[in-house]
Amino acid sequence: MMDRTFYQDLAEKGMKKERLSQGLCETILTSPDIELLPLLDAAFQVRKKFAGLKVKIHILNNAQNGHCPEDCHYCAQAKSSEAAIEEYPLKNDDEILAEAREAYLSGAFRYCMVFAGRGPSKERVVRLASLIRKIKAKYPIEVCVSAGLLDREKATLLKEAGLDRLNHNLNTSERHYPKICTTHTYEDRLSTLRAARQAGLEVCSGMIVGMGESPEEVITVAVRLREVEARSIPVNFLIPIKGNVLAQPHNLTPEYCLRVLCLFRFLNPDAEIRVAAGREYHLRHLEVLCLYPADSLFLEGYLNVQGAESLRVLQMIKDAGFEIQSDRPLDEIFQRAKGLSVDNRLVLR
Repeated sequence: MMDRTFYQDLAEKGMKKERLSQGLCETILTSPDIELLPLLDAAFQVRKKFAGLKVKIHILNNAQNGHCPEDCHYCAQAKSSEAAIEEYPLKNDDEILAEAREAYLSGAFRYCMVFAGRGPSKERVVRLASLIRKIKAKYPIEVCVSAGLLDREKATLLKEAGLDRLNHNLNTSERHYPKICTTHTYEDRLSTLRAARQAGLEVCSGMIVGMGESPEEVITVAVRLREVEARSIPVNFLIPIKGNVLAQPHNLTPEYCLRVLCLFRFLNPDAEIRVAAGREYHLRHLEVLCLYPADSLFLEGYLNVQGAESLRVLQMIKDAGFEIQSDRPLDEIFQRAKGLSVDNRLVLR
């Protein structure tokens, strides 16, 4: 087993933003000599230095479901998926604005709008820009958009409208990418991230763990996200969805998932590390431990999968001694969660 100085050295490297060696990263992910609790404590020291005890809540709006021409093998909305989902076109503006209000009242720090498809037309970008302006004028909430592939011109229009962050996940390593998608390339995704940064937008980009990638490829993605200066990094764990090409996760245990979160914290010490899809399914009874390396999470659910009941998640954060970062009074957030059932709040539609 590693001695105490090993973990303290990890924490100090993270707090100094030092780049970890490949060998050390592999040790964090795979070594049987690693003890989970000391590792989590080391990651927590880094998290506390850069994010304190705050937890940022994100709420997703699945603004359009299905009708996607891409074949991302992990996605229930892909053309290659036979998953039984409710397909619907882009929601109207009033519905999207109403859901922005619901997100704000529920305590969300950031409202995330997700649009299926390869990438938006110029007409859709103009409409998105108008929606962003309306949301920012009404509610003190950050806005993130995930809309597929974008060039600099379209990213600039969104930036000028007040968009805070653009999400476009790398999802996996460049080497592994052809095994999970054939209708666009890894370079296409990197180009979108570059366009966002050139437009002055903060970048939100992460990965999906459990798609058959090696531990070395997990490390590669975490390093690449540091290189592209991703300020928000959602770490997803593949959820089994019947009908998807990638329907079953590979080798995910609660401990491995927590090791991955710690690795992302050490390699991206001052970024927002978000424990995203699959949190409830894969971490199981160790779910609360995700808050020690991660400083944000999704509330209510994901694109096509339900999450835990909102009240339980909020109580988990509070019971663990963390603080919900929100413009809303904490008692009002809890009272609202108590009055909303799991059935009518989880999957937005």
